[in-house]
Amino acid sequence: MQDNRETTHNELPTTGHRPRVLITGSNGQVGSELKKLLGNEEAFEIFFLDRKQLPLEQTLIIHDILGMYEPDVIIHAAAYTAVDKAESEPELADAVNHLATEEIAQYCRLHGVKLLAISTDYVFDGHSSEPLTEDAATAPLNVYGLTKWKGEQAIQKWAPESIIIRTAWVYSTYGNNFVKTMIRLLREREELSVVHDQVGSPTYAKDLAQVIVDILKAGEWHPGIYHYSNEGQLSWYDFAVAIRDLIGATCQITPILTSQYPTPAKRPAYSLLDKSKIKRTFNVQVPFWLDSLTKMIALEN
Repeated sequence: MQDNRETTHNELPTTGHRPRVLITGSNGQVGSELKKLLGNEEAFEIFFLDRKQLPLEQTLIIHDILGMYEPDVIIHAAAYTAVDKAESEPELADAVNHLATEEIAQYCRLHGVKLLAISTDYVFDGHSSEPLTEDAATAPLNVYGLTKWKGEQAIQKWAPESIIIRTAWVYSTYGNNFVKTMIRLLREREELSVVHDQVGSPTYAKDLAQVIVDILKAGEWHPGIYHYSNEGQLSWYDFAVAIRDLIGATCQITPILTSQYPTPAKRPAYSLLDKSKIKRTFNVQVPFWLDSLTKMIALEN
């Protein structure tokens, strides 16, 4: 479905107070980076909620919890992201990624709250051969992707004036991710095998968090679905080699096929995201993947 709403905009709400911004998933990768960027922010009143303060699987109490904070804007960064585990926990993944997101979207509609939610490249099947635009056909391959796609559908149904940002291959100094796992394994082992037939581009969570902050501070709201990851195209194998070179490890990395490394959840073979729309609409400058990786590893070491 073509999204033509990017030209519409309005200002963030102010009702005689600093706009109240509630951020879910405050201990996740993007949430932690947002906390670092917005922790001392004076233009907004910020509320950071983790999974204990906002247990998304308990969907019946979400409205009550959100009502305690009376937010003007919700940044929904929380998600069930254990892709392989979701295959054996489909109900929990659906509760968190779909049903809880629907409750949040309904709350936003009822109370006139702006919603910015983070989604994933896993809503696609990976059969494309060119960068995926926001109106490319969705066809999730796994439970995680399906539950995130259902969450997107719920947002568009109940809170169509929302912003949805799909991202991919997220990493950070916070939490568990491919980069941190590779740093550890590359230092521990003499040999590693990494798939080379899955192509995309990684996302440094700090870069994505900065885009979200810039959207907040711009004071204008352009609803719609957007794609964001760092610039460039590479495979997981290429990514691992770059990490090895940056940390000065000597581990031998062997490229293998996805079929040689079976996982419970299928992954899209191609999920490179086209960032044209977010760059055009919000005047976003997207860093090259290797530049961002270099910065993250400098902080990690």
